[in-house]
Amino acid sequence: MEADNSKIKQAEQQHLDFVRGKLKIAEQKTATTIQTAKQSQQELEDHFYDDVRLKTSTYEGQMETGVSVRQQQQMLEQRQNRWQTATRDLETLQKLDQNAYFARIDLQEQGEATPEKIYIGLASFVNPDDADEYLIYDWRAPISSVYYDSGIGAMTYDAPSGPQRVNVTLKRELQIKNGQLTQVFDTDEAVGDRVLLENLSHQSDTKMKSIVTTIQKEQNAIIRDTSADLLFVQGVAGSGKTAAVLQRVAYLLYRYRGKLTPGQVILFSPNQLFNDYINQVLPELGEQNMVQMTYYQFMRRRVPRLTVETLQQRFDESLMDEPHNVTTLKNSLELFQAEGRYADSLNQTGAIFRNIRFQGKVLISKEQIAEIYRSFNANYNLRNRLEATRTELLKILKRHMGAEMKKRWVEEAVEGLSSEQIEMLHAKAGRQRTDDDQDARFLARQVVKAAFAKVHQQIKRNRFFNINQQFVNLLRALPNWVNLSEWGVSAADWQASVTATVNRFQAGKISMADVSMYLYLFDLVTGKRPDLKMRYLFVDEVQDYTPFQLAYLQWNYPRAKFTVLGDLNQAIFTRDSSQTLMDDLKQLFDPDKIRVIKLLKSYRSTAQITNFTKQLLPDGEAIEAYARQGEQPRLAVATDQQQAVQTLIQTIKTNQADHETTAVIGKTLAECRTVAQALQQQRITATLIQTENQRLAKGVVIVPAYLAKGLEFDAVVMWNGSQQNYPTVHDDKLVYTICTRAMHRLTIISIGTPSPLFNAVNPADYQLIKE
Repeated sequence: MEADNSKIKQAEQQHLDFVRGKLKIAEQKTATTIQTAKQSQQELEDHFYDDVRLKTSTYEGQMETGVSVRQQQQMLEQRQNRWQTATRDLETLQKLDQNAYFARIDLQEQGEATPEKIYIGLASFVNPDDADEYLIYDWRAPISSVYYDSGIGAMTYDAPSGPQRVNVTLKRELQIKNGQLTQVFDTDEAVGDRVLLENLSHQSDTKMKSIVTTIQKEQNAIIRDTSADLLFVQGVAGSGKTAAVLQRVAYLLYRYRGKLTPGQVILFSPNQLFNDYINQVLPELGEQNMVQMTYYQFMRRRVPRLTVETLQQRFDESLMDEPHNVTTLKNSLELFQAEGRYADSLNQTGAIFRNIRFQGKVLISKEQIAEIYRSFNANYNLRNRLEATRTELLKILKRHMGAEMKKRWVEEAVEGLSSEQIEMLHAKAGRQRTDDDQDARFLARQVVKAAFAKVHQQIKRNRFFNINQQFVNLLRALPNWVNLSEWGVSAADWQASVTATVNRFQAGKISMADVSMYLYLFDLVTGKRPDLKMRYLFVDEVQDYTPFQLAYLQWNYPRAKFTVLGDLNQAIFTRDSSQTLMDDLKQLFDPDKIRVIKLLKSYRSTAQITNFTKQLLPDGEAIEAYARQGEQPRLAVATDQQQAVQTLIQTIKTNQADHETTAVIGKTLAECRTVAQALQQQRITATLIQTENQRLAKGVVIVPAYLAKGLEFDAVVMWNGSQQNYPTVHDDKLVYTICTRAMHRLTIISIGTPSPLFNAVNPADYQLIKE
């Protein structure tokens, strides 16, 4: 029952005032701690060497001096850590002072005579005058799960000591603003609709917010899971899967405090624009952001000499009507496994090397390198064989350098050194000048070392291994390792793809379909060691990842637990492989340690928008609309471009009058540029999002579909949803993705006959407007 009783509200305000009073005491104590720690640090910095015992005349004295300096450094670090920790604590206390908590539950444990009052907020707070009294419980604490998972009555939650049975006698939702209680109401549900509806009715923002006050039961299961090696969250558009997973990161950092750091958690997001959109969620919860990158960035940083296919190029390629059989094969788990077998075969024969050159001449020939590579015992693996080859090449290089020191050009180079250069070389080596002969040999060695520095680096970085030619050799040999006909690929089709790869190499480019194969081969042959420190890996929009990419991520991070989330209905890059995604994941992970959680209810959009968009999909009937009411979607049919632009302008003005932000979403970047130009000519201010490195802006934005994934806007205008632009049923996922970005309003403008996809929608569920 809703608690609107004034006595209840008065009592809760009194309790809030009591808690805020204790918070003020804690703030004052923490501020004093910060000031003391800063002063102590400053004093230590000012007198750093006063307590350092400087003894440099003997080796033992130097060691004692070093130990003394290190002790002072450690003391300084302790002072810095102390005031930095206290500063973070003060920031948390100040946040709690403004909004101490958002919920109260009363529960009675077995054997206890009276219920215990539990107040839940963003962070825990203990009474500064009584260390045993928790005034606020962190939303991530085990007992707080009772609020998210239970109604009134008996329930069991996982406590540190094991399952704990409790009886919930009260659930109360509290809204606090600037330290004052504004709303109090009781509920018998897990999380009442009232708070959720109010949060969902707010306008969109350029930054995602946390959802701790409205976490649903199924989202809480995602957040608190610690047993699965693979947690697969299959959620419809707007189901809160990304928000829940970000709260999951915060929960894991809380649960494993001291054992898990943000640097051991990595998130692969769909694009850099989305990274910027979500980067305030964890700081809002008092945690540092984890490592964030896109798969494109993960690839690009490792192939600096090749230009990797961009997100835009990959999307444009996916729209082409060419057969995708070759790409599907390249993206498969079977090819990943075949490539591993091919790499193993290089341990005996087939490895390709390049000449090592010095001053334009061959210093060590590729034939000599191949002979060295094959000379080691058969029990050598790829890593050991290449490491042994590298070691032998460095020995040969050292001999060449020794011989080179006696040549006339070295003597001339030494004679040409200035006094300043000579002094610098001695100082850099920590060497005192001696007699002329020793100095001459030292300088000759430094000259030769500098001359051979590039060659030395090439050997150390395995540049003598010809990865480009080896990769082409792999592609040409793959018909011997994979049955092409099982993938519907002819020998001619495969040869054409190899030729295309070679042509891209010659132009300094590589496709997204090739780059994972390319790096996996390089890693296998050169013995790159996987990252064993990463503990948790998250993949957003997993439906746009290929089986090969997921297998490569698992190979790179073998000790990480995976959380993957996505919506198979939004697979705009991987139309075919997304349908077998679960089968592929079962091959990569132990099926007994896979947990699948489905989120079928959409919270982002109004019921009218959700009921419209779900009909665009052949199996959309399973999607549930949340009971937030709004306007029906509008399908406006214009006769030509000019009329469509006028309809767009009128729609934007209507939205602006109601303080709604508008996103105009086009199919391609080229289309979006045309729209931006048309609005500019009509003096309508709009921000064109052309690259993923841009940030979202308030007001009107124009964004291509492939950059809109994961984002949400008050109002969305789908530009030119015509039969010409979206002619077939294969466009359903793209159209669905565009339309589900809308929170409150959805308008589709079609130039000419609308896409046949809209024929599947009940005419009663939208407004048809013919201009």
